[in-house]
Amino acid sequence: MRRFLFIVILVPLAIVMVILSVANRGAVTFSLDPFGGNALSVAGPLFVFLFVALLLGVVIGGIAAWLRQSRWRQAARVARAEVARLKGDLERQRAHLAQPQATRDAA
Repeated sequence: MRRFLFIVILVPLAIVMVILSVANRGAVTFSLDPFGGNALSVAGPLFVFLFVALLLGVVIGGIAAWLRQSRWRQAARVARAEVARLKGDLERQRAHLAQPQATRDAA
């Protein structure tokens, strides 16, 4: 299954990335200065900026998904605690029932 996913997803993705890199290797200037100065600018190939933007999008999307799932993680923690409590109760009941009748009547 892993090999299939590798061939179907990663190989075409790698081919697209190589084609994109070769087609966009010209130098561009990325500037964060709204007034046109060179104080906050970086020069580099366009594909580098495209890949950085893609990576930032994936990271921000992952963080957003993780934050949205916090409710379900909390519910799972509560359910695990309840299951542990119920297992403890069950073991105590089994131990109580395993005692001889005379010992149970004395207790």
